[in-house]
Amino acid sequence: MPDFPIRKMQLVLEEVQHDGGPAPDRPRRLGAILACVSNPFAGRYEPDLQPAMEDLKPLGTEMSERLIAALGGADGIDGYGKGAIVGENGELEHGALWHVPGGYAMRGLLGQSNAIVPSCMKRGGVGSRLDIPLGHINAAYVRSHFDGIEVGLPDGPRADEIVFALAMSCGGRVHARMGGLETWQVKGEDGLR
Repeated sequence: MPDFPIRKMQLVLEEVQHDGGPAPDRPRRLGAILACVSNPFAGRYEPDLQPAMEDLKPLGTEMSERLIAALGGADGIDGYGKGAIVGENGELEHGALWHVPGGYAMRGLLGQSNAIVPSCMKRGGVGSRLDIPLGHINAAYVRSHFDGIEVGLPDGPRADEIVFALAMSCGGRVHARMGGLETWQVKGEDGLR
């Protein structure tokens, strides 16, 4: 059973009052939570990584709960994404361990959420930044929710660490006007529309 001790966590909240035009009825809120953990696979090849996803599930749940609370509860959240930065002694597959623990934790706590959780991962050193893609939780074709949030830690990941991240948003881009599927048209049946 691999161990992923947490060295630090960071919570990021953003509120968009306007984007060069009139102020929206409500500011758009975005948030991300990061956990910098030890990578038990750093510096070696492990042929069977999948069982480690089970070990990360409690972290995914804890991070999701904290981010949902920071954004004021699940009711207003309609966008999400996830990502990972693997330190230089790891491999990208170590970041891919986050797909189930991070994605399914958010989906389980947000209620109906049929759309795929957009994801991004990379290998990087201390201070690396990651643009986590965001999409609507129930319909991947909602253009107003195509967005992202930049995250990173000033002192991580170290060579033998991984930074796992979750992101959520309340509302689409301020002043979104690129057409396509509107939020009021979402059926949420297939994760696309």
